[in-house]
Amino acid sequence: MTLADLSAGEPVFSVSYPVSRADLVAYAEASGDHNPIHQDEAAAKAAGLPDVIAHGMYTMGLVSRAVLEWATTADPDASLTDFSARFAKPVVVPPTGTEVAIEAKVRGVEAGSVELAITVTSGGERVLAPARATLTY
Repeated sequence: MTLADLSAGEPVFSVSYPVSRADLVAYAEASGDHNPIHQDEAAAKAAGLPDVIAHGMYTMGLVSRAVLEWATTADPDASLTDFSARFAKPVVVPPTGTEVAIEAKVRGVEAGSVELAITVTSGGERVLAPARATLTY
């Protein structure tokens, strides 16, 4: 099957990634975003959050990773040309860690491109809404 064979409404992938506090520390080092709400439980709670939260761009990075991992198996020549999302709720990361679950279905197909509608949840809550990605082939 190729991207051109897909049709609107068709589910294309479902994947989940574990997220630990160590991942957030590594992301903070790589990104330069050392906001304490991403690493310090007391700071997060003082800011009105239930616990440490993942960086929004880290969450979006997991989604783009999921899209690209699927796309390379569906069509090695596909390119991610557009990606958008709105942050709906934070990904709360307790000391034991959490998971981010990502599901995608085809939103639309046009000549040379496929648009995906993506559902992203963590702890039973939608954390990005809406999330969309466009691939060209």
